[in-house]
Amino acid sequence: MGYVEELKELVEVIARLRAPNGCQWDREQTHATLRPNMLEEAYEAVDAIDDNDMTHLKEELGDVLLQVVLHAQIASEEGAFSIEDVARGIKEKLIHRHPHVFGDVKVNSTKDILDNWEKLKAEEKKHRKSAMDGISKAQSALMTAQKISKKAVKKGFEWPNEDSLYDCIYSEFNEFKEAEKEQDKSHMEEELGDILFATVNLARWNKLDAEQALLKANKKFEKRFRKMEELAEKPLEEYSFEEYDSLWKKAKTQVI
Repeated sequence: MGYVEELKELVEVIARLRAPNGCQWDREQTHATLRPNMLEEAYEAVDAIDDNDMTHLKEELGDVLLQVVLHAQIASEEGAFSIEDVARGIKEKLIHRHPHVFGDVKVNSTKDILDNWEKLKAEEKKHRKSAMDGISKAQSALMTAQKISKKAVKKGFEWPNEDSLYDCIYSEFNEFKEAEKEQDKSHMEEELGDILFATVNLARWNKLDAEQALLKANKKFEKRFRKMEELAEKPLEEYSFEEYDSLWKKAKTQVI
């Protein structure tokens, strides 16, 4: 069976589940109730990519596809759009934004391709008035910060050099210290936000993904902490700072 037939049968299965004689749970779902599922399945697919686990990735991509078909089915029942509209829309967008493949535009580098992409995207989104328009409100704060920063830079709002960026980061730390002395929680929160935002810009400046960097740091810390639990000869709560520090260093040598 080809992929067209497989996709068609998947759409038919979802339609059956949503039918009056189908599954009560599936029939009760809305775009809003499925929102957490869309995020969860996307993140689980990313986990599979990070782990280079192709069996897991195949399964998780199926779960992501399920969410797409479910949302399209709900929209179709409401008369908003169909799965065919979804496929047609993304197909036409890809063709329009790749004139060097489907047209006669000549490019010499990946930069040319990305510049054309942004130019064509701007033509499609003429209703947007600000460079800040179009930023997802549902993504993580780190991803949002990086997106905001990139959009500002495209308009020329950039540090003159990396040293000036470091100066900005250091100044934000100093401002946080001043707020901490005052014990003004609102001011401290504001300054902490400035530290994080400035640090995200350091990632962007060096062409790093702040979200991925933090995700990797989270995983590394979790693995090392689990190793500390394995190595501990008494409850961790009973360890002094010096003992903790020694145990942490030992765990670091065993978990990279």
